[in-house]
Amino acid sequence: MTTLVHSDGLPVPQRYGAILAIALGITVSVLDGAIANVALPTIARDLNASPASSIWVVNAYQLAITISLLSLASLGDLIGYRRIYQAGLLVFSITSLFCALSDSLLTLTIARVLQGFGAAAIMSVNTALIRIIYPQRYLGRGIGINSLIVAFSSAAGPTVAAAILSVASWQWLFAINLPIGIVALMLGMKYLPANSQKSTNQRFDPTSAVMNALTFGLLITAISGFAQGQSLLLIAAEIGALLVIGYFFVRRQLRQTSPLLPVDLLRIPIFALSMGTSICSFAAQMLAMVSLPFFLQASLGRDEVATGLLLTPWPLAIIVMAPIAGRLVEYVHAGLLGGIGLATFALGLFLLALLPHNPTDLDIIWRMVLCGAGFGLFQSPNNHTIISAAPHHRSGGASGMLGTARLLGQTSGAALVALMFNLFPTSGTHSSLVLAGIFASVAAVVSCLRITQPRANLAEPGK
Repeated sequence: MTTLVHSDGLPVPQRYGAILAIALGITVSVLDGAIANVALPTIARDLNASPASSIWVVNAYQLAITISLLSLASLGDLIGYRRIYQAGLLVFSITSLFCALSDSLLTLTIARVLQGFGAAAIMSVNTALIRIIYPQRYLGRGIGINSLIVAFSSAAGPTVAAAILSVASWQWLFAINLPIGIVALMLGMKYLPANSQKSTNQRFDPTSAVMNALTFGLLITAISGFAQGQSLLLIAAEIGALLVIGYFFVRRQLRQTSPLLPVDLLRIPIFALSMGTSICSFAAQMLAMVSLPFFLQASLGRDEVATGLLLTPWPLAIIVMAPIAGRLVEYVHAGLLGGIGLATFALGLFLLALLPHNPTDLDIIWRMVLCGAGFGLFQSPNNHTIISAAPHHRSGGASGMLGTARLLGQTSGAALVALMFNLFPTSGTHSSLVLAGIFASVAAVVSCLRITQPRANLAEPGK
């Protein structure tokens, strides 16, 4: 059945069912972007593929999400966030089964592309749905829960993958999504609300959707290609095409009242500053989470399971801190909370870079906790600011930009790890952690700049 949204959020029983539907969908879609990394050697060996070509199992998924996220968010503003979310869950669940049944690298890569489109639909409107699920005065708490799930799923990927691979084959990394997706879809059909206010003067622009896909696709492939040492001529050609297409894409968006790439929202100072902090912080997180397993396994001799356990305090600290931050943002300016959180995050990253030569488990764990706590304190208020700064009928665009910022940060961070390992073969992890600390420090400064901007009026449902 369709649950109608009240003027100021859903009543409590329906609210819990709706947030559970979103939590399950976001968990599997974000987690699937991280867990495949750990299984790549096993997948390559099982499918008789080279390590270099097996990277497409990860890249195909991320690329599909990045090129389609804003287009699907725009469609959400037009036809309803609920419809886009449910369609995404259905596609994601079915294609997860295709991934598990794949018998070659080609079929697995194609399945991952289709799975990425389903994940993009889920990610594009999840925050917009939360805005109409929760009363305005409790929006910070809803965003806090969502931020917790996204951050925990991103950071917990290696842990979850190691746990599954210790008892089952790599196919189960994908097959497990099917029952979870079905449960989320059933909950969504019963509890998720329809849009209370759809955009009436907006039309979907296929030309902008194609230009968006080309712009972000070329950006990701150029960054990844440079980090992996591809031909400089090819990278230069990609950058040239990116600049030309990107220029005309932005010009087209500036002429539209409700653009697919919401450049109009970027004119809101607190929105633009929050986007900058999001990109920098997720780049810092990815620099650490991708590089640390190499240090723990190659330098310290830990196995996959021990590595996963040593990384676990980071997401556990996020679990504790994100809901607290979601409540604090109702009383404290998000710029101040973000600045404190990011400064703490940066301190933890620099302390990880300064680990002793033979650290004990405790040396590693308390630094991980510091990183997770700082990140958790920052992310909920930042996401709350991004979504509440936009008008209600542009919630889909704001939600899409939030997801795009996270993906750009994560993709850039992962590419920079490869670059650091190429430039500094003997100290790649140390260099990555120092760079991560610099990114987090820059993000802390940018976050503090937001203190001069007024807080969103949480009591105004029509804002």
